[in-house]
Amino acid sequence: MVSERNSQEEAVWTDPECPLARTADVVGDRWSLLIIRDAMDGARSFTDFQQRTGIARNILTDRLRKLTAHGLLTQVEAPSGKRRVYALTEAGKDLFPVIVTLRQWGERHAFADGEPHSLLVDPDGEVVPPLVPATADGTRLTSDTTSVRHARQAGRR
Repeated sequence: MVSERNSQEEAVWTDPECPLARTADVVGDRWSLLIIRDAMDGARSFTDFQQRTGIARNILTDRLRKLTAHGLLTQVEAPSGKRRVYALTEAGKDLFPVIVTLRQWGERHAFADGEPHSLLVDPDGEVVPPLVPATADGTRLTSDTTSVRHARQAGRR
């Protein structure tokens, strides 16, 4: 996966050494995240994405091209064989925990108490439990218990 290219064909990243910044460069706008969300929920065609999100056609075209260029979506032949539709790649599917975590944050912080919202449920209809980062032994990790080892330091232990 690479970023947009400049005239020298070098990757252009907001912060080249930061995985979060690179991820934000690819999927950090609301439309890209909603397209990925909807692809995970069965949207396949341009029309599916447009109707579900209400996004302007020109913006949708741009985001679908970007997500395809970055390897999150691919175009495949529709079952009818008459057109091509979008499908998540493995890289796109790898965003599932990100989408779940953002959704769960929204459930806790973007709705008033008791305000209705959609629910993410498992195959048995049970609400998906909160995703919580943890160590190998199950100890909960937080921003207070972790730190970033910058690329210049990564080789040192």
